[in-house]
Amino acid sequence: MAADRSTPRADPATGAARAWQRMLSGRRLDLLDPQPSDIEIEDIAHGLARVARWNGQTVGEHAFSVAQHALLVEEIAATLHPDLTRRWRLAALLHDAPEYVIGDLISPFKAAIGLDYKAFEAKLLEAIHRRFGLPPSMPERIAMAIKAADRVAAYFEATQLAGFTEVEANRYFGAPRGLPADLRERLEALDAVPVAAAQAAFLARFRELSGESWPAPRATEHNEDR
Repeated sequence: MAADRSTPRADPATGAARAWQRMLSGRRLDLLDPQPSDIEIEDIAHGLARVARWNGQTVGEHAFSVAQHALLVEEIAATLHPDLTRRWRLAALLHDAPEYVIGDLISPFKAAIGLDYKAFEAKLLEAIHRRFGLPPSMPERIAMAIKAADRVAAYFEATQLAGFTEVEANRYFGAPRGLPADLRERLEALDAVPVAAAQAAFLARFRELSGESWPAPRATEHNEDR
């Protein structure tokens, strides 16, 4: 008889259902209590390059990955806010990093799931921030800048790749205004890249922004806005 796969198998030692995921780096990430020490950028890049935005409902040969979206958001945020330092640009690049574990749930499904999902996502993002020397939560100015860039990216992804009309995209994401002409031109020519290219570009950009090592966050870091 086939094994019952309706529920996760329990840990033989404790009897508890398994709540961790084995990563290709060899790390074992506890999803209920994620630890910064179990988070590796290579795992994040690998996962995000294989997670499709828009549930894969985009035109073209390749899915538009979360890794490519993250690169886009970082570029938009930096263009619209030239004063952003590298650490805040790194935060923009990592804004959807939890999706390497939990996938990219479309907004209507997130709304249906409710706050438990958001709390889970926030806890994992906090661990990711700590791993790479970022404060657990962003200053309001930085969070708003990243959110605005995210909405600009979503608008152009929706209209150029996901079949939305401009009217629909404007209703859900807002019509982008004040974009430099060269940035708008690039956004109007969006095209998904292969998995390997998205993964390599994400890793390369991470290394440019972070350097070779990541300092531990200071106790007062969450109060700083620099």
